[in-house]
Amino acid sequence: MTLVKFNNRNRLFPWNNGGLRSLLNYDPFINDDLLEDDSFMPAMNVKEHDKDFEIEFAAPGFSKKDFDVSIEGDMLHVCGEKSMEKEEKDDDYTRKEFSYNSFKRSLKLPETVNADKKVKASYNDGILKLNLLKKEESKTMPKKKIEIL
Repeated sequence: MTLVKFNNRNRLFPWNNGGLRSLLNYDPFINDDLLEDDSFMPAMNVKEHDKDFEIEFAAPGFSKKDFDVSIEGDMLHVCGEKSMEKEEKDDDYTRKEFSYNSFKRSLKLPETVNADKKVKASYNDGILKLNLLKKEESKTMPKKKIEIL
């Protein structure tokens, strides 16, 4: 076991450092953006099936045109950006409101994902769902009973 030295000066959370990031990097679906605290980060589910991976992002209030999804090498990039501006004018007052939300998630894809095949993407009821097909040779083999002699 190794000790991780950190400097907690000028940090709100002293455990948010490179040591913790490197500890979590063993998982093929977790990237450094897990520990980012300066932007909206949608909740994410990753499900592995026999033939594909299903990745869901909870991003309510967005629309289909607010997303940018791309694969570059072995990295999946999912970005969302939404802005709203509203102005009300009446005889006695003017009210102006605006909001801006954005996020970016980058996931390292496992070697079993077939990035050459078409990725299916859909957005319904605030959930962005991506389906990434697996390579043929990586699909689950049926269980085989081995007799012990």
